[in-house]
Amino acid sequence: MTLDGTNTYVLTTEAGNVVVDPGPLIEDHLCAVSGLGPVLFTLLTHHHLDHTEGAAWFHEITGAPVLAQDPRLCIDAHPLTEDGGVLEAPGLELRVLHTPGHTADSICVEVRREQWRGLLSGDTVLGRGTTVVAHPDGQLGAYLASLEKLRTRLDDSYLLLPAHGPVRTNAAAVVGEYIAHRQARLDEVRAALAAGAASARDVVEIVYTDIDRSLLPAAERTVAAALDYLTGTED
Repeated sequence: MTLDGTNTYVLTTEAGNVVVDPGPLIEDHLCAVSGLGPVLFTLLTHHHLDHTEGAAWFHEITGAPVLAQDPRLCIDAHPLTEDGGVLEAPGLELRVLHTPGHTADSICVEVRREQWRGLLSGDTVLGRGTTVVAHPDGQLGAYLASLEKLRTRLDDSYLLLPAHGPVRTNAAAVVGEYIAHRQARLDEVRAALAAGAASARDVVEIVYTDIDRSLLPAAERTVAAALDYLTGTED
């Protein structure tokens, strides 16, 4: 589910480092990150434990505030409630984008340093493969809208900095691939329903024939989100 594990990003500034997604509670890893220099603040892209479990311990050893959209994850900081809000960090422009879909509290962050451009995409866009829309917390309609938001904001100069998988060039093109893939999956779900599928598990057995069996529960949650989207029953 995490591909090669969770990527932690460290953005350096003259006032200290910005740490994005410290990850699970792996003390050796967190100590190595804190050893790179003082931490200005820690930023969480969403609430899943593979991104956040180590955040409280990391706060204890660094004293740095923890920022997230979900107020329950914040430590010594206000929640990131403003879509498009800019975070203060010397020499960096960090713009928070609300991108619900994978989860309700998912965010991406545009990063600019002089002419350099990057998108910290959390689990909204991965370095390889596709993300799970984790029904019922995640919703496909919101996810598709978030992808369209990203496509309109990005160009081919942006690097994709995902929480799982490798860094990719041309983030805009990757987002376009994600949109095309989701639309193709929706067509497959529609075809499965027309063929008589009556449940999310029925659809999974027809559509997801090429994945490891251990991933079937995640596929079923994604199909459940697709069914809610197609039937107009999303909250």
